[in-house]
Amino acid sequence: MTFTVLNTALDTLRHVTAVAVGTGRLDGPTPCSDWTVAQVLLHAAADQHVWASTVGAGSPPSHDPFDPPRQLDGGVQEAVTKAIEAASGAWAAVDPAASSVRTPLPPVPELAPALAAAACALDAAVHAWDVAVATGQPTPLTVALAEQLTPAAQATAEPLRGFAYAPALPAQAGDDPVAALLRYLGRDPLWTPDGN
Repeated sequence: MTFTVLNTALDTLRHVTAVAVGTGRLDGPTPCSDWTVAQVLLHAAADQHVWASTVGAGSPPSHDPFDPPRQLDGGVQEAVTKAIEAASGAWAAVDPAASSVRTPLPPVPELAPALAAAACALDAAVHAWDVAVATGQPTPLTVALAEQLTPAAQATAEPLRGFAYAPALPAQAGDDPVAALLRYLGRDPLWTPDGN
């Protein structure tokens, strides 16, 4: 796939999913306060299917991304794996030199291909972070990845506040690009499952 940031984000989602399934904490809390670990993963999988069906020839998800089930026939890891495969296949056919590509984001119907791929990557990477911190894994968001994702966040988050994103949290002195991105997306970079 041509879009390196998306490759990186999808690999991150794949890895944290495998570890999360192995922890047995799929019913645990996440930074997405209404959803369990399994639901965040199934939401992330559905989002990748939505992107794939919008930019390529993929099928839409089998469930509403914003009403993910607590479990899914076939299992969470299989669902995420299939979604990553669908996304990878769809994006492989996107011409990076095209003037624009459609997005599944109604307020932002088209973006330049690289920015659209970064928006898709943003979804995968941030939900990978949600799952990682919920299951005791190291953060998968590096400074370099956060810097690559920030322009996509700035291009898409504002019109989606209250639906796909919570209100931005105030920036803090000493925030690195990872913390700044998470706060911009309404996430506390210091979140822990036990609230400490």
